Amino acid sequence: MIIKVLGSGCPKCQQLAHNAELALKQLGLAAPVQKVQDIREIAKFRVMFTPALVVNDEVKSSGRIPEVSEIVSWLSTAAGQESA
Repeated sequence: MIIKVLGSGCPKCQQLAHNAELALKQLGLAAPVQKVQDIREIAKFRVMFTPALVVNDEVKSSGRIPEVSEIVSWLSTAAGQESA
């Protein structure tokens, strides 16, 4: 599973990365949370606002910090798709 946090590294970006790590921990999954700060790389995902969360190259949220429970839902769905 590939998880990316898109943004400048601001406090909101850091909080989103933290929430993603907490979600992984709750699910017992091991996956790195990549922090993408390069504007050209961020532009490839066509997000208008950061921070943004990307799971397996699919933008899950943009311009907000989703709750850990919401991220858990996305990650468990992604993990289920990988094992199918």
